[in-house]
Amino acid sequence: IQGSPSQEGAHVLVRSLRPSYEGLTWSQPVPRWLAGLRFDNRALRALPVETPPPRPEGAPSAPRPVPGACFSRVRPRALRQPRLVALSEPALALWAREAEAALFFSGNALLPGAEPAAHCYCGHQFGQFAGQLGDGAAMYLGEVCTAAGERWELQLKGAGPTPFSRQADGRKVLRSSIREFLCSEAMFHLGIPTTRAGACVTSQSTVVRDAFYDGNPKYEKCTVVLRIASTFLRFGSFEIFKSTDEHTGRAGPSVGRNDIRVQMLDYVIGSFYPEIQAAHASDSVQRNAAFFREVTRRTARMVAEWQCVGFCHGVLNTDNMSIVGLTIDYGPFGFLDRYDPDHVCNASDNAGRYAYSKQPEVCKWNLQKLAEALEPELPRELGEAILAEEFDAEFHRHYLQKMRRKLGLVQAEQEEDAVLVAKLLETMHLTGADFTNTFYLLSSFPAGPESLGLTEFLAALTTQCASLEELRLAFRPQMDPRQLSMMLMLAQSNPQLFALIGTRANVTKELERVEQQSRLEQLSPAELLSRNRGHWANWLQAYRARLEQDKEGAGDPEAWQAERVRVMHANNPKYVLRNYIAQTAIEAAESGDFSEVRRVLKLLEAPYHRAEEAAEVSEAAEPEGAGGASGRRRSYSSKPPLWAAELCVT
Repeated sequence: IQGSPSQEGAHVLVRSLRPSYEGLTWSQPVPRWLAGLRFDNRALRALPVETPPPRPEGAPSAPRPVPGACFSRVRPRALRQPRLVALSEPALALWAREAEAALFFSGNALLPGAEPAAHCYCGHQFGQFAGQLGDGAAMYLGEVCTAAGERWELQLKGAGPTPFSRQADGRKVLRSSIREFLCSEAMFHLGIPTTRAGACVTSQSTVVRDAFYDGNPKYEKCTVVLRIASTFLRFGSFEIFKSTDEHTGRAGPSVGRNDIRVQMLDYVIGSFYPEIQAAHASDSVQRNAAFFREVTRRTARMVAEWQCVGFCHGVLNTDNMSIVGLTIDYGPFGFLDRYDPDHVCNASDNAGRYAYSKQPEVCKWNLQKLAEALEPELPRELGEAILAEEFDAEFHRHYLQKMRRKLGLVQAEQEEDAVLVAKLLETMHLTGADFTNTFYLLSSFPAGPESLGLTEFLAALTTQCASLEELRLAFRPQMDPRQLSMMLMLAQSNPQLFALIGTRANVTKELERVEQQSRLEQLSPAELLSRNRGHWANWLQAYRARLEQDKEGAGDPEAWQAERVRVMHANNPKYVLRNYIAQTAIEAAESGDFSEVRRVLKLLEAPYHRAEEAAEVSEAAEPEGAGGASGRRRSYSSKPPLWAAELCVT
């Protein structure tokens, strides 16, 4: 493989390995870029690992409970003709050629020193305890130690079945893998704590998927993502000890094994919170309390960062919450386009549990479940006291600090700053303003006391507000009028039956849509523009006054202005991974063209303002006719096309 960087070279080698694949042995000379990798798989030494029971040769692996263990040894399954979609060189810091990357990062050959295993965990899903979940599609490969003294866990997602695959096949497909790959890197370059993605490898192997659960399954290509993090342990890792849940009747696989809980706490705190271990070595309760306090703070800061870039996770179950405060498990995520605090990015979340505005509250609820899972090693009342004391305060402090930077308030904080932010979001909601572009535009706001440039700025700002067509699409009723009428009558005549077949919140929301749609029918484009200009003129007046106060606190007005713009450019991204951008890259990749995935990746590696604006226009342009666009080129920093609102992610 060293002598052949071509893709066909990888195919030949895969074919030569296949007869002895079960051993996953690597008998060829080790590529130079691999020679420097040093594995030290500490998690498998520190925590109990299950060796799977023997099964007849050729028999398929079957899902099963895994009691008394944190990991179970597994083997990746080979893919036919693996092909590299994209590599993230910043994540890997490795000089891998395409053929080598396709081979090792598909699971077709093991990196020297890797010990594949699947992690056992449980979780509360949509508020209900689901029992054993575990890595149904992910495999721990091991931990790589760098020359700088860092330790990184490598993981393959989509490499085949594990004991935790339940009814699934342990595979992921191209569309979901591209989304996870791109968003992991996008979040990192936005400065948000996250797991990383090093590579995305697809293949000629296929699985059947019904993407929208609508009875229209199709064959899709098996794809693997190489994920990288300090650890992939999560809140749900500590829920394997949970006794039978009173609501679901489910229990964790390791009920009563407090000895393993102690092992896990020793490992997690010693490995990822060494300063806490050192400060409380002789008092385990105080050590565990300090650990939970720090997890609470990190989680609060993480979700504050999400809110400030308009990121919606989509599936904030306890099994998708990192024990070290990272964004983890990218599924039906989304970034806000039109600002809507009630936006739900996951089409499967019918009740809106994980809506954008509810994310801080849900993260706090998940921390409560973690506190319960740490008992008795952390007394329940102590955990609850820490949560009450820390989460809200840390979230609001970090959120306001970040929002002040997004608004260019670089001097002393004022009491009215929180009100200014709240009024801004209210104005964005009233006008349907684009979240990312509105903040980005504010860095060019004319900050002087005179009205010079205000008319032009208002004109630019109102182009980021929702058009009548967008609003009518957004508030389009979801129910047939006869169905809604029936639900309203049922709510009055038989509240018990109504509660079984439909929530009051859903009906209320539908009534709001109908009312809003009626108002929009009476509104002309000119009236909408006038209304939007009025809303923004009012807020900008307050913003300008606050900027004047901020400038007065600085000694040099010119230096203040330069610092204001610099801070705003460093905190308001020009590019985020909007759903339509990901979809454009996916559609190209599904037709065999990976160039758009790689182009988008490069764009997301530099999401903030750059001086060389002219150079990035062509790179950020949407391909001709992509995803339903009508042949017109559109910059990825523009407002999304109308068809983007129709995208459905489950």
